[in-house]
Amino acid sequence: MTKIKELNKSTRNNIITLGIILVFYVLCQILIAAGVMSNLMQGLLVPLCYYSILAVSLNLTVGILGELSLGHAGFMCIGAFTGAFFTRCTEDSIPNVFIRYTIAVLIGAIFAALFGGLIGVVVLRLRGDYLAIVTLAFGEIVKNIINALYIGIDEKGFHISLQDASNLKMAEGGDIIVNGAKGITGTSRDTTFTIAILLLILVYVIIVNLINSRSGRAIMAIRDNRIAAESVGIDITRFKLLAFTISAAMAGVAGVLYSHNISSLVATPKNFGYNMSIMILVFVVLGGVGNIRGSIIAAVILTLLPEYLRFLADYRMLIYAIVLIVMMIFNWNPACITWRKNHSFKDILQSVFKNKKEEAKASGKEEA
Repeated sequence: MTKIKELNKSTRNNIITLGIILVFYVLCQILIAAGVMSNLMQGLLVPLCYYSILAVSLNLTVGILGELSLGHAGFMCIGAFTGAFFTRCTEDSIPNVFIRYTIAVLIGAIFAALFGGLIGVVVLRLRGDYLAIVTLAFGEIVKNIINALYIGIDEKGFHISLQDASNLKMAEGGDIIVNGAKGITGTSRDTTFTIAILLLILVYVIIVNLINSRSGRAIMAIRDNRIAAESVGIDITRFKLLAFTISAAMAGVAGVLYSHNISSLVATPKNFGYNMSIMILVFVVLGGVGNIRGSIIAAVILTLLPEYLRFLADYRMLIYAIVLIVMMIFNWNPACITWRKNHSFKDILQSVFKNKKEEAKASGKEEA
């Protein structure tokens, strides 16, 4: 009976989360159709989705598996690069945008998962700070390799160089697809808000179903007590690798959304470096480690906040930092946690309406 109640509660929470996403989508479409939404907000709609995907996918590693990874931007970079590369190479041969974009998403996810599996075999034997440092190094290696990579295409095929575009030795009429630090330019802007929302829902459903599955329970058992999990026959390496690979694949999907939204993939530290990985980790921590819905909400708030504080100029990042501190205290301070457990949102609303009714009654008696 308890298990049924827990399952119903989990299902109810998932339906609420999906409902919030759909309501947000419908509301945004209505505002766009009415011409009320600003260009700034319209430009942020797709980033809200791929940052949410990154936060949800990293929460699988940090919150559900219990391992600290700082290389998530590297998997995003791999997905963005491979997806954009495929699109640039097949724009003429696959004119159908839907088919080409779908294949690009699959390629980005597969390559990110492949690298996630290869790295996971090595780094998941490490724990704690050592794992964080190695995954951080992986992200930096990926970023720097793409910074130095030049790939061109002509009638003879692909030409690759790690020095300069002039060393590609292409025939006349050849096209440079990857141009070092300039990245892949000219990628068609195929990502729309509708596609981004659909992929966010898909990623959310995949992650939630994994968590609630037998494999998910094994992963959480490893997180809670590695020795106890191993003693009951759980394959530690297999399930850790499963979580890490799926997390990497979802980051690859976010990378494809990113590269097909800005129409220019620039592999620089500003895009896929250390700061990006830390920002995704902040989404996870502030939203609640292991809280999938919280990760989405934190990603949305912390993406919108800096943009809407631009009018404050030099004080913008100061206020942003203060908000981060307040959110951190509210989420993780023991007193705040206890208060939240004892005062649900429903209880707060009931107490507010009760007080208003009492005030109305009191004022009525005084008038009488």
